[in-house]
Amino acid sequence: MKLWSGRFGKDTDALVNTFNASIDFDRRLYREDIRGSMAHAKMLTDCGILSPEDGEAIQRGLSGILSDFEAGNIDFTADNEDIHMNIEALLTERIGDAGKRLHTARSRNDQVALDFRMYVRREIGVVIGHLLSLETVLCEKAKAHQATVMPGYTHLQRAQPVSFAHHLMAYANMFARDVTRLEDCRERLNKCPLGCGALAGTTYPIDRWKTAEELDFDAPVENSMDGVSDRDYALELLSDLSILMTHLSRFAEEVILWCSWEFKFVELDDAYATGSSIMPQKKNPDVAELVRGKTGRVYGHLMSLLTTMKGLPLAYNKDMQEDKEPVFDALDTVEICLPVFAAMLDTMKVLPGNMRQAAGRGFINATDCADYLTKKGMPFRDAYTVTGRLVAYCTREGKSLEELSLEELRTESELFGDDVYKALRLENCMALRNSYGGPAIRETTRQIQDIEDFVAERQQEDADT
Repeated sequence: MKLWSGRFGKDTDALVNTFNASIDFDRRLYREDIRGSMAHAKMLTDCGILSPEDGEAIQRGLSGILSDFEAGNIDFTADNEDIHMNIEALLTERIGDAGKRLHTARSRNDQVALDFRMYVRREIGVVIGHLLSLETVLCEKAKAHQATVMPGYTHLQRAQPVSFAHHLMAYANMFARDVTRLEDCRERLNKCPLGCGALAGTTYPIDRWKTAEELDFDAPVENSMDGVSDRDYALELLSDLSILMTHLSRFAEEVILWCSWEFKFVELDDAYATGSSIMPQKKNPDVAELVRGKTGRVYGHLMSLLTTMKGLPLAYNKDMQEDKEPVFDALDTVEICLPVFAAMLDTMKVLPGNMRQAAGRGFINATDCADYLTKKGMPFRDAYTVTGRLVAYCTREGKSLEELSLEELRTESELFGDDVYKALRLENCMALRNSYGGPAIRETTRQIQDIEDFVAERQQEDADT
């Protein structure tokens, strides 16, 4: 018999029972549900709403259920619909009437809101941990390649010389923003909905601040209707994860390009690539491709929950049962993508010679040529035009700018001197780009240190808590 069956004269149809049940996916909330119930029971006991004997029996019973579940000794049933009613039914079976008193001053609406917030809060920490590990890999890789010259691109056309370290640190900064977005989400969600009841609170003299403190929340949710119907934190999480996956996907696309024969800037370790069933020469970047592909999956979960929530009146509606599967799957997806992507990068072989060779073609020092003339007194727009004519000449002659003779350069401007070759050397072009955030070694050293400090600060905070 269902716990809510008093008002009904018929058993639930079997098909409806299957359709309505969520235990197949919300069973993963068991830790949060049990911890929340223990905090609720403690508050009820402290407030004199439960007797000390009932309170102690509930604590003992819930502790035993938790141990049995983690030992794999409990099977839940769809007859009890969800994780909350399964645990309550099991508790009542074990300790009798005291178990029936646990739900005093509580609704499934505030119970599920509590469990879900606690779960999201916990999993945010897991994702941040994976991001910090990825940042560490990027920093170590960047340290080894601060002097490795490669072409930077715009429009996928060779543009200006950068270092491989500089390129990696661009992604390191993206992932650092992902960390701070997740931290912001965790801070905003950290208010406790327990005690909101179905939507209008309760007539019992409960202490919502006590349960909030017991469960490590900053405070109770301020409005009981908002507390049971809000899923902003789930939407914000899915948005943050979607942006994170955007960064991973962009990086994956570059890895895919870089390990192609057309680029050959890197070579993936055999453990992080696959072969072809018919072409024996193939070494496919399947890890990067799957990360790129799974990005759409996470985007879809965000759109799914946005669509679910957009037309719901206050307060709770059964539609909101559809909030969990998108979040669960998005977290599962991100939590498998991040460590495998970090391992792929960590074991990836960089080919500096090929990067330098590519940088030597495509006139990526053209801006430096124009800057050279500007520093000699020519207005930049005139220097830009002169350099453009030189590039056109080089294209016809099959030369690079640094291969032109001084006489050829001076056909366009008498300002060119012997020092132009030093200015056009790619290593010097990169080294001179020492403005804040640039690719010069001094600047990439600072960027790497900043990210390492960022990681260390958060790891220390985690250790302290």
